[in-house]
Amino acid sequence: MLMSSRLADVNHRIELACEQAQRARSSVTLLAVSKTKPLADLVTAYQAGQRHFAENYAQEAVDKAEAAPFDDAIWHFIGPLQSNKSRGIAEQFDWLHSMDRFKLAQRLNDQRPAEKAPLNLLIQVNISQDPAKSGVKPDQVAVLATQILALPRLRFRGLMAIPAADLPLATLTAQFQELKRLQQSLIRDFPECTELSIGMSGDFPTAIDCGATMVRIGTDIFGAR
Repeated sequence: MLMSSRLADVNHRIELACEQAQRARSSVTLLAVSKTKPLADLVTAYQAGQRHFAENYAQEAVDKAEAAPFDDAIWHFIGPLQSNKSRGIAEQFDWLHSMDRFKLAQRLNDQRPAEKAPLNLLIQVNISQDPAKSGVKPDQVAVLATQILALPRLRFRGLMAIPAADLPLATLTAQFQELKRLQQSLIRDFPECTELSIGMSGDFPTAIDCGATMVRIGTDIFGAR
């Protein structure tokens, strides 16, 4: 199947999931996760109408953003970010989904160019509280969000989570619902906390039903890695 056809199929499935959840299609943003794929594949997806691109590896992410032959894409960094590789993301990207510590937030704030809009941040939540996974504990999110509010070159916009693979549907749904409840509980004190980045190729209809506003799709668009 051509990539343009795969992209159209994913968009159709998102539309169906939104209808099932009684939500507007415009309430869910599709992020094309292009890690390890060549820039030519991003260009093909762009030509088919895709505008939001997500990357997992800092150097690859920056290289693609700098080399892309278009300037109206919206770039999301969704992988773990080491402090010594933060500058390129601060300078080139629009969103960071994996915020998990204040030291990194301070570096990004200091490195964000003054002429750019503030960098949008999602706090990564370890919703399963698995010690092997990245992210902050649910009860620590408000503390980190409050710290981020003091940094003028950053905006706290919501939450992200990566559940464990191959969870039973009931467990996965429960974790997505817990994250949604956490996000809703934060909106009073953090009114810009409106985004929920959950859902990948294997589970995005469930994520949409649970309130996802961003779904991160790689394999179903770009093919197997």
